[in-house]
Amino acid sequence: MEGDEVFLTGATGFIGRHVLDALLAAGYRVRALVRPTSRPLPPLPGLQQAPGDLLRPGELVHQMEGCRYLVHVAALYAFAPRQRHDIWATNVHGCAAVLEAARIVGIERAVVTSSSATVGPAQGERPADEDDHAPEEAGAASTYHYSKIEQERVALAARVPTVLVLPTAPVGPGDWKPTPTGKMVVDLMRGRIFASLGGGLNVVAVEDVAKAHVLALREGQPRTRYLVGGENLSLAELWRRLAVICGRKAPTRRIPYALALSIGWTDELRCRITPGVATPLAPLEGVRMARHNMFVRCDRARAELGYAPTPVTDALERAVRWYRDNGYA
Repeated sequence: MEGDEVFLTGATGFIGRHVLDALLAAGYRVRALVRPTSRPLPPLPGLQQAPGDLLRPGELVHQMEGCRYLVHVAALYAFAPRQRHDIWATNVHGCAAVLEAARIVGIERAVVTSSSATVGPAQGERPADEDDHAPEEAGAASTYHYSKIEQERVALAARVPTVLVLPTAPVGPGDWKPTPTGKMVVDLMRGRIFASLGGGLNVVAVEDVAKAHVLALREGQPRTRYLVGGENLSLAELWRRLAVICGRKAPTRRIPYALALSIGWTDELRCRITPGVATPLAPLEGVRMARHNMFVRCDRARAELGYAPTPVTDALERAVRWYRDNGYA
């Protein structure tokens, strides 16, 4: 209920910061877990910051005491080869730890941020839905996506009523790292995209994802997965829309998948052996995904949560404006 206190993880991240704003706007009080090394949060009415770390689970019980709900957004989203151990520790073990702490302190309800990657790609002409599950071999090809598959299993097995929110590819202001999706926007703004693979993805406004977390907290059914997306776009259409917004030319050449895969493997090796180089320019995991149509439908979220996505082009414009205002391009 509004006015109750929510324990929130991941509030300094891209999605998490928008979730924080959505919770406060909905009238909840928020206690946000903030690592000492994270970007500081501004002082906001209704916000209390709690220093701690998912990787130090002994601290979580004390920090969570007195909260009625948990919204667990924190995750490590990266394609860097050297971060694969950290990805698993944060996304799988961290989720298990925070849900166990929630059980101990008597949290009534939890919402966990998963990923649309756990449903896998479209099946022919049919977009994926919550009854689909990504095949194990597909998850094993991507440490991040495999970690989200395992995270879902942890969340569904937790002894706290838990609702799963599965965002697609969020875009919008505030993606400061940026995430792999945000990097696509920045790279096109900088004129670095000269060719593209086939395939496509579902793109969603990050503000819609944040509002969906509040809806899931209020209306979601425990142990239920809710896909939260916007529009299914081919990569060619995504580049076209971004090019119009940025005043750039959209890439028209298509790179063969075999060539892209070899570039990805070469870049993977470069990151493994070169000191100081952590993040690949052509992530192998991203190349593998880009050959598929990662299209979804969000009928369940619309029907059960009252979810109503807003236009994606508007979100792309907000993202480009934010990157320009903050010196990214």
